[in-house]
Amino acid sequence: MTAWESGFANLNGLCLHYTRTGGQLPPLVLAHGVSDDGLCWTTVAEALAPAFDVIMVDARGHGRSDAPLRGYGPAEQAADLGGLIQYLELRQPLVLGHSMGAMTTLMLAGTEPDVPRAILLEDPPPWWVPATTEHAGQERRAAMRIAMAELKRKTRDELIAGQRVVAPTWPEAELERWADSKIRCSPNVLDIFTAAAENTIDWPAVLGRITCPVLLITGDPRAGALVTEAHADAFRELIPHAVVVRIAGAGHSIRHDQFGAYMDAVQEFVSAIGALEPGGVPGEHN
Repeated sequence: MTAWESGFANLNGLCLHYTRTGGQLPPLVLAHGVSDDGLCWTTVAEALAPAFDVIMVDARGHGRSDAPLRGYGPAEQAADLGGLIQYLELRQPLVLGHSMGAMTTLMLAGTEPDVPRAILLEDPPPWWVPATTEHAGQERRAAMRIAMAELKRKTRDELIAGQRVVAPTWPEAELERWADSKIRCSPNVLDIFTAAAENTIDWPAVLGRITCPVLLITGDPRAGALVTEAHADAFRELIPHAVVVRIAGAGHSIRHDQFGAYMDAVQEFVSAIGALEPGGVPGEHN
């Protein structure tokens, strides 16, 4: 990791930070979830760096990127991601996103279909299926705002101790990176938990314009994963060519809960679409 590049890009009126493994390899961009940041992908990046030039982006309001007061919806996030891809002159990168980052990835692929070579999605919030009622949507968003506000009040040690109870199988390094990302995250990102961010986009139309290969990785809703079987079925109706992999025993942070199975799913997908250079294989993950 010591040889990885840390850089900044000025675009869309913001300064965005990224970390890059480098090398003359196919590019792969990683988009994190809300309150995480680019370094939360470190274990995945270490596994993929032998085969890919991995770019870990700090989304606006996260990590070392600027934090505007407003503008945290998927459209703004996708414009940032597309702008960074252009800034770094990446030619048709693979894009892998988790949660908020997965919705950013979907938005990018649906509005700029020629930009990504393929997209991989880790348990996105299923906004392509409307909430049963607006009241249910309001309750969910309010709960997320409260949870985020509570995290911001805790010390690093308290964050680590609390997450260790919630996720006892996570390695200590993952817990530390998770806690550090919460400390760096700006309270301004709470703007994403609004009806406007979720409901002003015609998600079925966006998904219907996606033409590149798509992998949707889902977990177990009983363990906290967001995408249910019904959500996955609706996703396939909108993107018939999508590949869906469900990983048993994994919650919302699938890669942290079941790393080996997660990397197997990623490796099988990128190999199947021919996204690796001849002889290239993702790094060891056992």
